[in-house]
Amino acid sequence: QVQLVESGGGLVQAGGSLTLSCQASGDTLRTYVMAWFRQAPEKEREFVGTISRNGDNLYYADSVKGRFTISRDNAKNTVNLQMISLKPEDTAVYYCAAMPSLDPTSTAISSRAYDYWGRGTQVAVSS
Repeated sequence: QVQLVESGGGLVQAGGSLTLSCQASGDTLRTYVMAWFRQAPEKEREFVGTISRNGDNLYYADSVKGRFTISRDNAKNTVNLQMISLKPEDTAVYYCAAMPSLDPTSTAISSRAYDYWGRGTQVAVSS
């Protein structure tokens, strides 16, 4: 069973950048589809982006496309979310999630597909 810990959150001005990291332990990430979700105050958790096991397939929410980039390093058991051109509406708690998969190319955008979650890291973007 994999455990996930996010880090890298913080307070940043609009237009700034942050890179979040998700460190896994207890299992290798090579067999998991990975994703980032976020939840703003008083809003439902929403999909941000996902990356396949082999890193070849990525999919992003329209709201972050072109600004956010997911990457993974299976050897280091980490997944990163690079965020640029941040906006106040990006303010949220960001969660890393993992879904075991036999298919190295698959991705998933529904939170219900993911079995393992980190506790989240707070990102606040000031205007």
